Amino acid sequence: MPNRLAGETSPYLLQHADNPVDWHPWGEEALALARSTGRPILLSVGYSACHWCHVMAHECFEDDETAALMNRWFVNVKVDREERPDIDQIYQVAHQLIAGRPGGWPLTMFLTPGGKPFFGGTYFPKRSRYNLPGFDELLQRVAQVWAGQREQVLAQGDELVRHLAETVPQRGDGAGRDEHAAGDALDALARAAPRGLRDALMPSYDATHGGFGGAPKFPQPSSLDALLRHAVAADDAQACDAVISTLRHMAEGGLYDHLGGGFCRYSTDAQWLIPHFEKMLYDNGPLLRLYAEAWQLTGDALFRQVCEETAAWLIREMQSPAGGYYSSLDADSEGEEGRFYVWQRDEVRRMLDDAQFAVFAARYGLDEPANFEGRAWHLHLSAPLDAAAARAGLPPDRAAALLADARARLSARREARMRPGRDDKVLTSWNAMAIDGMAFAARVFGEPRWAQSARRALDFVRAELWRDGRLLATHKDGRSHLNAYLDDYAFLLGAVLELMQAGPLRPDDLHFARGLADALLAQFEDPRDGGFFFTSHDHEALVLRPKSGHDGATASGNGVAALQLQRLGHLVGDVRYLQAAERTLALFAPEIGRVTHAFATLVSALAERASPPAIVVLTGPDDPLRGWRAALARRYLPGAWVGQLPADVAGLPPALARPAGTVAQAWVCRGPQCLAPIGDLERLAAALGAATLRA
Repeated sequence: MPNRLAGETSPYLLQHADNPVDWHPWGEEALALARSTGRPILLSVGYSACHWCHVMAHECFEDDETAALMNRWFVNVKVDREERPDIDQIYQVAHQLIAGRPGGWPLTMFLTPGGKPFFGGTYFPKRSRYNLPGFDELLQRVAQVWAGQREQVLAQGDELVRHLAETVPQRGDGAGRDEHAAGDALDALARAAPRGLRDALMPSYDATHGGFGGAPKFPQPSSLDALLRHAVAADDAQACDAVISTLRHMAEGGLYDHLGGGFCRYSTDAQWLIPHFEKMLYDNGPLLRLYAEAWQLTGDALFRQVCEETAAWLIREMQSPAGGYYSSLDADSEGEEGRFYVWQRDEVRRMLDDAQFAVFAARYGLDEPANFEGRAWHLHLSAPLDAAAARAGLPPDRAAALLADARARLSARREARMRPGRDDKVLTSWNAMAIDGMAFAARVFGEPRWAQSARRALDFVRAELWRDGRLLATHKDGRSHLNAYLDDYAFLLGAVLELMQAGPLRPDDLHFARGLADALLAQFEDPRDGGFFFTSHDHEALVLRPKSGHDGATASGNGVAALQLQRLGHLVGDVRYLQAAERTLALFAPEIGRVTHAFATLVSALAERASPPAIVVLTGPDDPLRGWRAALARRYLPGAWVGQLPADVAGLPPALARPAGTVAQAWVCRGPQCLAPIGDLERLAAALGAATLRA
């Protein structure tokens, strides 16, 4: 019989609906049962694309013997970390306090009936191995300790919650009372922080393979973006080369899908060769933007190809017929990680003629020893095109044509395999990241189909996840639910501001952006200390209300909120948004000063506070302005907003309203400083610091 998860929308929870475990979704019913029975809670947090979640599910949660132990002694609660990032955040921090090291997924935590954590870990096998205790043994031990030492366990939970509360930043007594001094301190930090981030990151830069640190290597788009901003602003060639080289190695390695486009979640090795094969929407949206920025700076054909193929993958495989973007693709298929993606050399040889195989093998590493578990080949760019062509005895043009045909053949063959599972829920914050990346890349490369894809996704979010001035977090099978989080509002605000630049301004987009910003201030801002809580003021009460500023796999909600509120504040001339951003920066300033590289997005927000990006309002006939927008979009102008006013627009805020006129003109402001209208594209480029424009 299905358990209580059968009525949920999360594909991850539904994967566990037929377990013999008496699972509960997180909610009052489960918490009340724990309180009434005095049983501790066994909390298991994971997500649909998680390989080790599948392993533990098969070994433990599908096992009748293990399930009997869980059902006897615990109230068992299963959580999708993508639908409930609030719960995941709290108990990941608790795990780090308990274990002294970062957690991960699956997260396995033991809680008091009041939800206070007292012990935990991540993956556990059924029987002891990998230097880990067996889960059955662990369940029995925890049950014994709960029965015999309950008062000590409860006290330990209370103590841990006190330590959790200490992780929420607060401003010291008197902080911010002297606004002038506080502003000076932020100015000083804004001057120092970008260089501090650079100096913290560069010693760990891998000059041979790109990236920072050793294996496993993650893409880290927030850090790369902030480092690139610093490098260009400071004319720091070494830092710029580090970012560009990292992006090139990522695109050439196995982290990137050379047949289908898109990036996997991380590389298991330092060479970017063998990934953890799950593909996440939250990686690919920011990376699409970052690779488009890299192309703006370099004109590198590889970066353009990555953008084209990743955008095509997002539209083809990740966008629902209704418009929203799905969440992820599994690492596993047919019970094996990577099975969909890797190849046997003989299989490829049979599909291609001799000349094709010779150049394909040289280009994609099939002439090297097997690189996946010593038994298969995962494609990567092993040799430049010219070198691969020479090795195959072919002219480069002929080699390129053969490679294109070979890739098409292998793609068709791969499509006939059993595909990895797809998590088809639509998450607001992850959609926002994809909308932002698609809309930005569409502007850079002049691709209207990408802009249309981004617009369809935004229209879906507004239709299905925006209710009465509030967002919902998730949608699946016609059902939208769960209070939205800080990230949903902050990331979506940024996506709307980006999409407003795709063509003549739609006043409704501006109205929506202000609605999101107003909800941020009303529902999430800490009125006492500044900054934004991760959950809204009317959210379910949990043992902690997180308020974090450091970046993780995605940019921090506080960092994005500060960045986008500043941009909106300058765009519409509303000081409320600028002041909220300033309070956020002031709150996190001490942490930024201590651990700068962990706060890359807030560092970017600090830099924009000190030197606001340009707001460019274009007025006049559409034909020349379309060319102006396209020319500016090909330049690296981080943070700049370039919008075109339609001739008949009315009701705009004074900071944005400009006279229409009969000739093309640009109105340029940086913060409170505005230039006289500019009627020449080259003069406009010079005013923006983009003296040479791509043809």
